[in-house]
Amino acid sequence: MNNKITEQASLYNHLEKMTTDELVKNMNKEDAKVAFAVKNSSVQICQLIDAAYEKMKSGGRLIYLGAGTSGRLGVLDASECPPTFGIPDGLVIGIIAGGDKALRSPVEFAEDSKDQAWKDLCKYSVNDKDFVIGIAASGSTPYVAYGLNQCRDQGISTGSIVCNPNSWIEQYSDFPVTVIVGPEFLTGSTRLKSGTAQKMVLNTISTSVMIKLGRVRGNKMVDMMLSNDKLFHRGVSMIVEIYKIPEREAKLLLASKGSVREVCDYLSSLELKR
Repeated sequence: MNNKITEQASLYNHLEKMTTDELVKNMNKEDAKVAFAVKNSSVQICQLIDAAYEKMKSGGRLIYLGAGTSGRLGVLDASECPPTFGIPDGLVIGIIAGGDKALRSPVEFAEDSKDQAWKDLCKYSVNDKDFVIGIAASGSTPYVAYGLNQCRDQGISTGSIVCNPNSWIEQYSDFPVTVIVGPEFLTGSTRLKSGTAQKMVLNTISTSVMIKLGRVRGNKMVDMMLSNDKLFHRGVSMIVEIYKIPEREAKLLLASKGSVREVCDYLSSLELKR
């Protein structure tokens, strides 16, 4: 008998007999529980954020470690940080069991390895300046657990995001976050509520840390990469809104300065001289 909440039987049965309307409404009913579960873990999330921020403020990196869906979510969050906050590649790193191939297709038994996580971390020269977060809905993935254990043995600060209480992985985590979302709509399919909860927590962690590191001004992404027309025009709109200047002038300034922050600094300096 499996006592893990994430593996417990769904509260619903005969899913194949449900109408489309019933499937959508029942899944939405379950999804609605996720935000409350995350809220219940807010104290733990705050503690992890503050610890990660202290490391990054001192020159360390944020590293996510996971397998399967959890690993993919970590890689996704890490990959979104440079374009959103203008940070250098490699400041936030996502590592998944089985490597990049595992992002698109499963790699057999990759999550069961006891030593591969540390080997993968060493490829990035992990050290005690860094902060490593293990992500595993079950809380018992060997790849993640042994990786965090090795980190702690080396004096590296660790955190975790799991969806079962009193899990194995929590033992190796200095700052555990446990989000109890209950049984999945489809029994054991942790890509559903558990995955949603992990995504919400990851969003909160990375966004909060970046704000604390000064990568946001007011409520604006002033350091975002201007990698396409949509983002360039978003940057123009920010400048127009903040400084009340004509759109044409804002476009010219952004094209010449290359970032919203540079334009803001330039225009602020002009205001100070007046």
